[in-house]
Amino acid sequence: MIKQVLELLFGADPELRQIIGVTLRMSVMSTLISALIGIPWGVAMGANQFKGKAIVSRITNTLMGLPPVVAGLIVFLILSRSGPLGKLSLLYSVPAMVIAQVVLISPIIAGMTANIVSLRAPSINETCAGIGISGWKRLWLTIKECRIPFVTTVLAGFGRSIAEVGAVQMVGGNIQFKTRVMTTAIMMQTNMGHFEMAVALGVVLLIISFIINSLVHRIQEQTQRDRTA
Repeated sequence: MIKQVLELLFGADPELRQIIGVTLRMSVMSTLISALIGIPWGVAMGANQFKGKAIVSRITNTLMGLPPVVAGLIVFLILSRSGPLGKLSLLYSVPAMVIAQVVLISPIIAGMTANIVSLRAPSINETCAGIGISGWKRLWLTIKECRIPFVTTVLAGFGRSIAEVGAVQMVGGNIQFKTRVMTTAIMMQTNMGHFEMAVALGVVLLIISFIINSLVHRIQEQTQRDRTA
């Protein structure tokens, strides 16, 4: 079995390459879009005091724990033929999977961002008030000052995206050479008894997860050094 797994990993199997490619493309796109949504959302929530902030925070925290199958169901209903966006024919495509991932990841990035910003907001707001910065300029300064921790939140979002199975299975359909990603392929190959392919995909997924965790750990260590310096 080990020999067969190694042959799949290093033998440039076309299906394996395609699955990894679709997975990375979907995960990168969904993470970038989620970061563009989640970081400003989290900064606005963490840096400001406004009426209804407690409710917004609770909704965000609830969405952070949104079950993937629920997110998949929501996106499925919206993109289905009878749904409001059914005319776009996005169901069972990579863009549909990206949309489902964005629904899942954006609140996670927003919640983590809000926690980071809330710790630094008092000093940043005091500085901005002293030099007369407000509005979008203050938002940009906050993002700039917290950019290193934000990288950690984005990488965490990417790790969440690449490991997702429930939502992408529902809206992507696990179609061979089209919407099949590593997690759905592992589940399918295991059910079919093709353990060599499942293990090979699992090894690739673990390697990617290890790289992401190493980057997060390195950034956190660098942040600690900068604080103590």
